[in-house]
Amino acid sequence: MPWAGWGAGPAGAGAAGGPSRWFLAVAMVGCAVVTVILATRHSWLGTAVGAVITAYFVARVFFGLGSRPST
Repeated sequence: MPWAGWGAGPAGAGAAGGPSRWFLAVAMVGCAVVTVILATRHSWLGTAVGAVITAYFVARVFFGLGSRPST
């Protein structure tokens, strides 16, 4: 299923279903890896931002944040 992109309106983001769970899971793992790398370099602001973004993707993947109820 193609993804419509980021635009607003009926042909915009989510019109074709939005990103797949696999895409979100890959993004989550990537964010987690970058967060760990930033933590090992003692970049605390970057680590905090990365942790928040990782938590967002965890919520999207495991708790269905932002998904539409199936009808």
